[in-house]
Amino acid sequence: MNTAARAGLFAGALAVAFAGAYGVGSAVGPVTDEDTAPAHGHAADEGAEEGAKKGADGNGGGHGEDAGPAAGGLQLSESGYTLDLDTERIDARSPAELRFAVRGADGEPVTSYEREHGKELHLIVASRDLGTYRHLHPVRDAAGTWSTPVELPKAGDYRVFADFVPTGGPENGLTLGGDLAVAGDYRPAALAEPERTATVDGYEVTLDGALTPGSAREVEFTVEKEGRPVTDLQPYLGAYGHLVALRAGDLAYLHVHPNGEPGDGSTRPGPAVAFSATAPSTGSYRLFLDFKHDGEVRTAAFTVTAGGGAAERGAESGPSKEDGGPSEEDGGGHSH
Repeated sequence: MNTAARAGLFAGALAVAFAGAYGVGSAVGPVTDEDTAPAHGHAADEGAEEGAKKGADGNGGGHGEDAGPAAGGLQLSESGYTLDLDTERIDARSPAELRFAVRGADGEPVTSYEREHGKELHLIVASRDLGTYRHLHPVRDAAGTWSTPVELPKAGDYRVFADFVPTGGPENGLTLGGDLAVAGDYRPAALAEPERTATVDGYEVTLDGALTPGSAREVEFTVEKEGRPVTDLQPYLGAYGHLVALRAGDLAYLHVHPNGEPGDGSTRPGPAVAFSATAPSTGSYRLFLDFKHDGEVRTAAFTVTAGGGAAERGAESGPSKEDGGPSEEDGGGHSH
């Protein structure tokens, strides 16, 4: 399945319809960890219509006229596939291994997947307070068990999201989610206040635009370094930029890639990254923008509020890697 198709329709993920992207395309890298921080799926027209009817529940969720597409990533099982987490508990600040399988309707591990953005499966790990975020690429053995190393800096409740397209399954892919407990001294952080600029490793990323429940709106990210526009972003997993959105409260998940890609004759390697976005409901969202420059993937994080008047103005970031490990490269690992 190509990027444009996936961006147009991702039934399993949170259907915040990030479509019609231009400027920077999609990049991925695992690592955002923010002490102060907490807020891809692709939406089908019919999914959006159904979601609009049902609404989207959760903290900050809404019903009725402003309810958008149904949220995804909130359940272990969907369409006959189940996320089976072998690892359900790890210790904070200790190296660990996450192991899991995706099981089909027959109960057997799935061993055949379609490659999407260079990988068979993409894994997101996020804390419930949205202060810690990891984008990982696990490896699969012949029996269908996936594994990846991980070290999380803070204790608390986490959500694990598996984003994949099973061969012979739903062609637009699935996002299944399960809970992970991280033991230690737990002090949940408050969601970061909306701000328009995020700073990470000397890069300044500015967000322009707002989310509106049930209505497509453009959001654009501009990447600068030392006051100068970055115009030579590097391809990562087949694109220049990558965006993950999580809804505060229930961690409904969206994983999106722009339609453009390197070498298509129109997509430029920065400084702008733009998406057309439709929020599934009112409420707060945490946006994680991954981009690659000078050989390293970095993540800028923003808080935005959909349908909240002045709060709609988007975005604040904490230090991207203060407590986290180094970015995982894809020789190795990646939201896709």
